[in-house]
Amino acid sequence: MPVPTDMVGDQIGPIKHEVDARWVMAYAAALGDTQDCYFDTTRDDGIVAHPMFAVCPEWPVIVQGRELANKWGITPEETRQSVHATHDLVIHRLARPGDILETHLTYTGVENKSPGAYTTMKLETFDAHGERVFTTYQGGMYLGVPTKGPDRPAQGDPVVPDLGPVAAEPLSEIQVPVAHGAAHTYTESARIWNPIHTDASIARAAGLPAIILHGTATLALGVSATISAVANGKPESVRRIRGRMASMVLMPSTISVRVLDVTPVDGQNVARFEVLTEDGGPAINQGLVFFDKD
Repeated sequence: MPVPTDMVGDQIGPIKHEVDARWVMAYAAALGDTQDCYFDTTRDDGIVAHPMFAVCPEWPVIVQGRELANKWGITPEETRQSVHATHDLVIHRLARPGDILETHLTYTGVENKSPGAYTTMKLETFDAHGERVFTTYQGGMYLGVPTKGPDRPAQGDPVVPDLGPVAAEPLSEIQVPVAHGAAHTYTESARIWNPIHTDASIARAAGLPAIILHGTATLALGVSATISAVANGKPESVRRIRGRMASMVLMPSTISVRVLDVTPVDGQNVARFEVLTEDGGPAINQGLVFFDKD
């Protein structure tokens, strides 16, 4: 069935989560990011969560969104054909152990594109005091599925600054090994369950060559490498993360994270990066990390 543009404005949630140190540390460990800020509970300020930890409380709301697809006549088969395409995360502050978070989702756009129906959603996460913690603008593609109704593109998404031409040589290039069981480790540590990442038979049935690493894990590996290269491994200055999922990461393999350049924009430093598969394909392109200036 076509994806109706009338679904714009529909909401799901909120869903509540309690963040503990075990979850925070497990997420960073799944990425192989061993900065003290994620593990050393003896620090004066305690530990913080990795900036991409935002995807953890967001996942259950996204799953409920898939279940809501029945309301709009989207079949389970069509839902299985949907892929995570774009991710734009605004970080108001990093999550910490002890946080009680609530996340809700709003469908913000549906458009007809050549590969299929492109849908966008806004995920908002608040703490127990009602203060914003994360806001994510996420896009997905229903491959081969048309839309019904006039296009309704998202309104009010964050602006992407014009950073000019990319530098001739990258600032750094880091090789990151992705282990055979990386997707299983990420699934359990992030508490994000999608069997195409852990069950070979389901991945094959979905038309994949094998299980693949989660797109958010690939993005997080790129973010970790960029923080190390640009911010001395300190995530507290990260304010926004953006990237486009472009190619699959198979396991085991070695990916390359290329930090392309850093440009000052409106009081922030914006780092451009990309993640390449072992074959040189773009696993993540149009990658951006926005940092507060020191």
